Amino acid sequence: MAEVKVLSAQAREGVGKGAARELRRQGLVPAVIYGDKKPPVTISISYKDAMKNIYAGGFLSHVIELDVDGTKHRVIPRDYQLDPVRDFALHVDFLRVGANSTLTVEVHVNFINEEKSPGLKRGGTLNVVRHTVEVSAPANAIPEEITVDLTGTEIGDSIHISAVTLPKGVTPVITDRDFTIATLVAPSALKSSEGGETEAETTAE
Repeated sequence: MAEVKVLSAQAREGVGKGAARELRRQGLVPAVIYGDKKPPVTISISYKDAMKNIYAGGFLSHVIELDVDGTKHRVIPRDYQLDPVRDFALHVDFLRVGANSTLTVEVHVNFINEEKSPGLKRGGTLNVVRHTVEVSAPANAIPEEITVDLTGTEIGDSIHISAVTLPKGVTPVITDRDFTIATLVAPSALKSSEGGETEAETTAE
């Protein structure tokens, strides 16, 4: 389960572009907390904290405890905006998380035991079709990652979601097919074009 991070924030009164620009000049990022049938709360967070969490990876799949001037809010980041030129945070949206909430999140896929794959030992290549998998999970049990064990895999094998053991209560959002996560291909068969992954998934399914 992903660890709940704690992030300090402060309430803000001003809204609009002018107020947002002033916050950014002060090293703060404007943000809003919404959802759970409660009024939205406008806040600001440290620019340094925002960038650190965004670039740490998995920002949109981690539940965060926001400490807003001493009041705790359990939230999950739902969206953020980056400046298209300078690539710094402009705004963050946080969704309140209720005690029994179930969330849809993208979870990173981690491949293990590559050294125990006969296909990879013979020069095969792991062609990753999905680097993340969209799952439905309890808010208090979002997995840090989805683990795919490559032990025993051969060239030509396809690894489908049905072969992956998901934590209790976690289910894939796609339910109408046993979708492909990765394939093992011979080096000459690996597509170099951007459309290679899509073609590999279509063929495997």
